[in-house]
Amino acid sequence: MKKLIAFLTLAGMLTLGIANLVLAQDNAATPTTVAGDSTEIVADSAAQAAEAPATTIAEPEMEENKSFHQILKEKFIQGSPGFMGIVLLTLILGLALAIERIIYLNLSTTNTQKLLNKVETSLENGGIEAAKEVCKNTKGPVAGIFLQGLDRHNEGLEVVEKSIISYGGVLMGRLEKGLSWVALFIALAPMLGFMGTVIGMIQAFDDIEAMGDISPTIVAGGIKVALLTTVFGLIVAIILQIFYNYIVSKIDSLVNDMEDSSITFVDILAKHTKK
Repeated sequence: MKKLIAFLTLAGMLTLGIANLVLAQDNAATPTTVAGDSTEIVADSAAQAAEAPATTIAEPEMEENKSFHQILKEKFIQGSPGFMGIVLLTLILGLALAIERIIYLNLSTTNTQKLLNKVETSLENGGIEAAKEVCKNTKGPVAGIFLQGLDRHNEGLEVVEKSIISYGGVLMGRLEKGLSWVALFIALAPMLGFMGTVIGMIQAFDDIEAMGDISPTIVAGGIKVALLTTVFGLIVAIILQIFYNYIVSKIDSLVNDMEDSSITFVDILAKHTKK
């Protein structure tokens, strides 16, 4: 339940952040008008004719001076807000899941060599119970594996090894929890984009059929709107794929640490048992 609440909170924060960004861009794009004297209004109206060529030249410059976020927002609106909104929702949910996994994996990372030294020292000085306390006070899957092995030390090293392997598989499943959903959003985003493209092309052909003639403006406009959904779907998939690969590499690193440290831990436990 706590993880669900945290996930919904993170998704809400991402949604509010994007909404605030759009509102800020709208406010920045809206020109501020200040009440002036009547003489200023007369002067402006008189100068319109003289400044007409300059304004026509300045319009392309204003187009070029648009920021990337403003251009992105305009293209988002042009590409049918219905499908674009669904693609944006996949991005928000996918990022929320990816960020939650990254935070969880970073919190699960421990200094295995330092933990092994503490466990070995505790076994030599205080015995099994002291080593258990060290593992209980340390966060992460490696400490959990060590604790599982210490609980089975009376049953022999073979039982310890089997319990470590079994519990390691359980912890590995916890590390990969929610990763399939990120993969789903990676596959879903371009599919939704392609669906929007197909529907946009159908609408473009419907407009051509209604007009009874092939107009370059109608065809170009319809194809442009249709392809925008595909572009945004691919962008979302690329962003989520980067996060997905980072999470997979982090999980692989943690699993390697778990396996290496487990072998060393069994050797330490065997050495202590012989004593």
